[in-house]
Amino acid sequence: MAKWTPADMPSLHDRTVIVTGANSGIGQAAAAAFATAGARVILACRNVDKGNAAAATMADTVEVRALDLANLTSVREFAKSVDEPVDVLVNNAGVMAIPYRRTADGFEMQIGTNHLGHFALTGLLLDRIRDRVVTVASTAHWMGRIDLTDLNWERRRYQRWPAYGQAKLANLLFTYELARRLAAAGSPLKAHAAHPGYASTNLQSHTESLLDAIMSLGNRLVAQSAKMGALPTLYAATMDLPNGSYAGPGGITTQHGYPKLVGSSRSARDEEKAANLWTLSEKLTDVTFTF
Repeated sequence: MAKWTPADMPSLHDRTVIVTGANSGIGQAAAAAFATAGARVILACRNVDKGNAAAATMADTVEVRALDLANLTSVREFAKSVDEPVDVLVNNAGVMAIPYRRTADGFEMQIGTNHLGHFALTGLLLDRIRDRVVTVASTAHWMGRIDLTDLNWERRRYQRWPAYGQAKLANLLFTYELARRLAAAGSPLKAHAAHPGYASTNLQSHTESLLDAIMSLGNRLVAQSAKMGALPTLYAATMDLPNGSYAGPGGITTQHGYPKLVGSSRSARDEEKAANLWTLSEKLTDVTFTF
């Protein structure tokens, strides 16, 4: 089987792509590849200075706009700034296994940033999206459990890795539910997910614990590059795939290699849980999708 690379992407001239968290890691690598293929790319970044530094390394079809997914006011302001059609929205930004913190709106930081911020952003932009939504998930979703009675860890004792697993499972539940609702509405839009495998990025350096040093060593010894980690995102964003597809590295462990369609956990395919998470997400974010 041929190894899929960015050279296999179609021309993206006259197309607009938004990538959240595009100032580093797989987001930056994906944004650069989109721009190289001719797309106009909006780098949606919490830190605009870092976004500008990343943009300076890319083709001149990119621009930087402020977006803090941990603040719904920022999400709404960003959405209002997008007054043009968008072909692809890439929900890429995220945090992993960080100490207990809350967003500006009182959400636990991992579910708030990784899921609720992107949920709100997608809903607010949906009337301008012309092709697809790609949400970056993780193999950590396999350990995830969604607690709809305590999504924000207000009653449970906070545990950083279960919280990360819950957030990444939420990404997939959202993607599959969005795909179902788009199809039911007769919309031509698609929703896909992708995961990078084990890629060397800054994501692993914010646990504020000994894990930072351990994962830094892993990044040097066994991780694939951010450019390789971005391939499933690029694949999901540009290839003609069935609605609700999930892409990831094609190696034996699904942590390394070139992209292909991959499987997800039974929990990720729980349609009742997905529908209930959707309803709760609309309530928490005060964003209702119109199809």
